[in-house]
Formats: sequence, structure tokens, C-alpha cells
Amino acid sequence: MRIQRTLTAGLAVAAVLAAAAPAPAGQTSVSKARKATAKFHRLATAKKDGYGVLRDAQGISCIDNPGVGGMGIHYVKGALVGDGKVDLLHPEAVIYDPQANGRRKLVAVEYVVLQKDWDPNHSSPPRLYGRGFELVKEGNRYGLPPFYELHAWLWKKNRRGMFDDWNPRVTC
Repeated sequence: MRIQRTLTAGLAVAAVLAAAAPAPAGQTSVSKARKATAKFHRLATAKKDGYGVLRDAQGISCIDNPGVGGMGIHYVKGALVGDGKVDLLHPEAVIYDPQANGRRKLVAVEYVVLQKDWDPNHSSPPRLYGRGFELVKEGNRYGLPPFYELHAWLWKKNRRGMFDDWNPRVTC
């Protein structure tokens, strides 16, 4: 009887500890996303797959925020942006850091869904990697209607965090 109580108490403590200290969020998701997007290290492959360069409303293709960091050059697949879905393995944008030699290095992906396509079918913003997407309101630098977005720095370390918009190690 005493062994059973001790075992039951031990299981209860283990359950509490497991709930209090979950595994790092999205670790498996990160591995899956890296595997699915590794082919885009070759920019030609991204272009062949339908990704095209995105320019903001002022015609700027390399997005940065002086003093904070950069995002880089976004290549977007319009058909994915307009489908009203988010899919871990098929990001709407692949992002490249321009190199001094003129080449572009894959550093991140971005998931994007227009608010008008998402909200009618969902009660909360989209989530991936255990994180909620950020709402970018109308009047944004891209001239787009309101949209939800989430960056994932899968290919370049970001001291601001894997899911922060800006990476101090990226410059335009």
C-alpha cells in the first residue's frame, strides 16, 4: 500500500513537472520546416517554384530597420499568400540576405495570410511553432491590406529571437 501511494505521488509530481517545463516550443516544427525549405538555398530553385521578389510601396526590395536590424530580400509566392491558409512546410515567403559578392543567402522564411481570408473562418490569429502571428495593419510599408505574419529565422541565428521580425545580423 505504501509503495502504491509513493508511486502515485511520484507520478503526480512528474506530471506537474512535465506541465511546468515543456519541451522547447516548435523544435520538431523547426526541423520539419528546415527540411522542407533547404532546397531554397539555391535562389534559382525558389524562382522556379514560383517565388518572386517583393518590393515595398516605395520600390525597396531589401527590407531593413536601421538601428534594429534587417529582414533582407523577400521572395514571395503570391498563390500561397492568397490561399487563406498557413502551412509549416510551404511558407509564403523565403528571405535572403544580400552578400557583398552579389549573391543571396537564404536566412529565413515568413508565413503570411491576409486578415480578410483568415478571420471569417477562425476565432484567433494563426499559430505556428507554438507562436501567434503578428497582425500588420492597413497603411503598412508594403501597401497591402491587413495581414498576419510570422518570421522564422531557420537559416541565420538571430540574437533577438528566432521569431523576431528583425535580425541585427542582416543588412541591406
